[in-house]
Parts: sequence; structure tokens; C-alpha cells
Amino acid sequence: MPATLEVKCANADCELDMFELHYTYDMPDDTTVADFSCPYCGEGQFLEEIAL
Repeated sequence: MPATLEVKCANADCELDMFELHYTYDMPDDTTVADFSCPYCGEGQFLEEIAL
């Protein structure tokens, strides 16, 4: 299965609490949450991976 990341946005001004990133096998193995930005507020520095 391709990797899945559960991510939360810790920006106090953002209304989005969490979301999941599902991507294909073509995504580089070294892809991390730092490569993305929040789809709601657009910020990247507030994203944190949720450890299950």
C-alpha cells in the first residue's frame, strides 16, 4: 500500500484540525509532512504528523 500521513494544523487561526494525505507509489520515499501546506490556511510551518 502507498504511504498515508495523518496531519494536523496547529495554527491557532486555522479552523482545520486534521486531514489525511494519501499518495501513490510514485511519491519519493523521503517525502515528509514538511513537503506540504495546509489546504485550509495555506501555511506549512504549522503542520504536524499525527503518530498513530
